Amino acid sequence: MKKNITGHTTLTALLGSPVSHSISPMMHNEAFLQLGLDFAYLAFDVDLNHLKSAVDGLKTLGCRGFNCTMPHKTLVCEYVDELSEAAKMIGAVNTVVNDNGKLIGYNTDGIGYMQSVKSAGFDIIGKNMTLLGTGGASTAICVQAALDGVSQINIFNRKGKSFDKAKNLVDRINQKTNCKVSLYDLADTTTLQSSLKNSHILTNGTSVGMAPNINESIITDKTMLHETLIVSDVIYNPEETLLLRLAKESGCHTMNGLYMLLYQGAEAFKLWTNQEMPVELIKKKYFDR
Repeated sequence: MKKNITGHTTLTALLGSPVSHSISPMMHNEAFLQLGLDFAYLAFDVDLNHLKSAVDGLKTLGCRGFNCTMPHKTLVCEYVDELSEAAKMIGAVNTVVNDNGKLIGYNTDGIGYMQSVKSAGFDIIGKNMTLLGTGGASTAICVQAALDGVSQINIFNRKGKSFDKAKNLVDRINQKTNCKVSLYDLADTTTLQSSLKNSHILTNGTSVGMAPNINESIITDKTMLHETLIVSDVIYNPEETLLLRLAKESGCHTMNGLYMLLYQGAEAFKLWTNQEMPVELIKKKYFDR
C-alpha cells in the first residue's frame, strides 16, 4: 500500500527537540495507512523559544492534533485551552487534540505505561509500587497508576528542587485518589529496601542507565531485589539497562520502556481519530525485532 497526500489530508505532528530519532512518524503513518485514514504525521524540530508560534501555526492550519516530547511537555500547558484531569495533576502534556479550534491537552504517558504492564501479563492493581524519580515520566506513571487503582506508591528521589515540587504532586494524588502515595529521600536506603520488600513492582522513571551511560543504575545492590518483584524501566535504549540486568540475575521478571512508547502513541491515535491503532501489527513491524 502507498500513502497519497490529498487536498483533504489531515495533519498530525510531533513537536520537540531533537525529534529526528523518533519512531512516532513511522508508527502513526503506518497505522493511518492500514486503516485507510487520510491523515499524515510529521515531526518538527522546534526549540522552546518558538513553541508558542508553532502551536499557534498548527492550530491555524487546522492540524487535528500533535504530540509534544522533550523539552516541551510542561511549557505547552500554557498554550492549550483546556487540560484533562490527568494532565492537570501531572502538570505536563504529551498529546494535544484540536477540537474545532479548541486545544485540549492530555498526557498519555502514564496510560502507555500501565497498558504495557498489562500487556506483559502483570496485574499491579491493588498492589504496591516503588517508583524511582520525580521527573516527567515518573510523574505521569504515578498519577495514572493511582487513578487506575494501584494501592500504594512509594516515590524515591534525591533531595533538591524536584523533590520539593514532588511534595505538591503527592498531596494532589492523595486528595484525589484512593492510592496512598509517599515521598522519600533516595539516600534513605533502609526505607528503600523496606519498600522494595513490600512492593509488587519497582519502576525506574529516571534516565539513569540510558545510553550512553549504560553502566549506571540507581540500585546497584541486587540483594535488595527479590524474585517475586517485577522490575521495569522506562528506558528502551539500551534494551536491557544495568538495573534490568541485575534484576534478571536476582530472578525478577523485567520489562523495558519500549511498549510504553507504543501504547502512549496508541492512546494519542485514538484521541485524534476515534479509532483503535492496529497495535499488534505496529508492534510486529516496528517493535518486535
